[in-house]
Amino acid sequence: MTERKGVSRTALVEYCDQILQSSRFKDYCPNGLQVEGRSQVAKILTGVTACQALLDEAVAWGADLVLVHHGYFWKGEPAQVTGIKHKRLKTLLGADINLLAYHLPLDAHPEYGNNARLGHLLGIDVQSGLEPGNPLSVGNMGVLEKPLTLEEMTARVERVLGRTPQVVSGGDRLIHRIGWCTGSADRMVEQAEALGADAFLTGEISEPVVHFAREAGIHYIGAGHHATERYGVQALGEHLARHFGLEHRFVDIDNPV
Repeated sequence: MTERKGVSRTALVEYCDQILQSSRFKDYCPNGLQVEGRSQVAKILTGVTACQALLDEAVAWGADLVLVHHGYFWKGEPAQVTGIKHKRLKTLLGADINLLAYHLPLDAHPEYGNNARLGHLLGIDVQSGLEPGNPLSVGNMGVLEKPLTLEEMTARVERVLGRTPQVVSGGDRLIHRIGWCTGSADRMVEQAEALGADAFLTGEISEPVVHFAREAGIHYIGAGHHATERYGVQALGEHLARHFGLEHRFVDIDNPV
């Protein structure tokens, strides 16, 4: 059997663990290699979540490794390998495909992270984390080049992400200073407000934060959990492809949440 060109799985995983500082995070799932496949990696397929549709794409494309933000083995989930979990793992193991997943480390990375990439796309200049003094802060504070109305900021988000966000008005204030955290971080609006943000952007929205935003006078933008977290894993995949000379493909499995 001809050996696949590329890089060893061990070297690639060690490199990712190192640049993402995954061992420093206390997370809700294991970060790094979650399912072991073939020892050589030449083709990486990336996506937000390791759902069955993404795995099927990986098998069809002949991927050696799937890299995602949302992997498996979350705290509190049933341990039994049955049903959907069985089918997903059987797909990976049957095709000898590695599964590599990074949750909070991929949110927080200053270059390849979800927050860093989304901020860049939205034209936000990062000033600090949402948790001042914490080098592992997963949310950011920043400023826009020029103040925007809520309507203008909403239009920018819709243009960049390709979807209409859910918005709560905090009054008639312009948006210059903004806090954001991709995914599900609705209660971090309180930290953003305490740091003087005019607006807070995240993926999801909940009933309590609607009232908080109105009463605190801070704009709230819920731009979609999946939609806000598409960019970190793409950036990391592209970096790995350049660094190791690999093939890379990102697959966006639509998710309205």
